[in-house]
Amino acid sequence: MAESSRPQPYQPGAVSLFFVAKAGVFAAGFWIWVLILVLRTSSATGLQVLAATGAITTTLVGVVLGARMALQHSAAIRHAEIKKLLVDISWNAFAAAGNAESSGKVVPFPTSPADGDRVGPRSGIDRVSVLDGGATERNGARKRSDRRR
Repeated sequence: MAESSRPQPYQPGAVSLFFVAKAGVFAAGFWIWVLILVLRTSSATGLQVLAATGAITTTLVGVVLGARMALQHSAAIRHAEIKKLLVDISWNAFAAAGNAESSGKVVPFPTSPADGDRVGPRSGIDRVSVLDGGATERNGARKRSDRRR
């Protein structure tokens, strides 16, 4: 079956990728800064602690944003597949109901009767009153068998 020209479903894209890339650039900058500070000095200084904290933080932010983007992407794909599956199921049910050779396989769609075939509402069906459905006797008292229910 040829692919339709329907618009693609929402998938996280440019904005999410921008923030993941931005966090990656900052993390790389902090890691380079840590490396330069470590190679230039022999003792730990406040700048090294600041650079290491920034490197770890931005790396974790980049990983979390990247994982979030990947989860959103896979969820968007699953959602699109489910929607397509539901459309296929409903279309197949519609086609099967219209093409059914026997009425046992599917429930056919109701058709309107011809003008001459119309008769009173629910012809051939015995209507039972809600109040007189056998739950009460003539005097309005409930039967003993109904009290136990």
